[in-house]
Amino acid sequence: MAGVNKVILVGNLGKDPEVRHLESGSVVANLTLATTEVYKDRSGNRVENTEWHDLELWDGQAKIAEQYLRKGSQIYVEGKIKTDTWQDEQGNNRKRVKIRVLSFTMLGSRAAGGDSEAGGTPAMAMERKPVPAAPDTGMDEEMDDLPF
Repeated sequence: MAGVNKVILVGNLGKDPEVRHLESGSVVANLTLATTEVYKDRSGNRVENTEWHDLELWDGQAKIAEQYLRKGSQIYVEGKIKTDTWQDEQGNNRKRVKIRVLSFTMLGSRAAGGDSEAGGTPAMAMERKPVPAAPDTGMDEEMDDLPF
């Protein structure tokens, strides 16, 4: 039976991307993403619970992250869970869970993601245009006799 390893997150970056250019020519960016859940407890008190996620982006995505993402940027991420295991200097087994980003979309306004001189992408610069009103057909909604 095949498995599914898919993660979808929407959150804000906790710091600027840490980008490394490897000798092989590959580029890797490491990000921290905060997702916050807000709810009311049984007493009616507002509770905020923030989870931190380690993200890893490679090559083209890492270059975009380096150029456009800043601390506080809001992004939508799709990826998969990846676990790294190793032994530290004391011989202890260590484990780190991260999200290998397969795709991401920058959300929010240009100002929310950092300074305006950092440039921007067409997606970031797009204005939200109002949806045009429906044309007047001369029929009242009350007169609509459609069965649904």
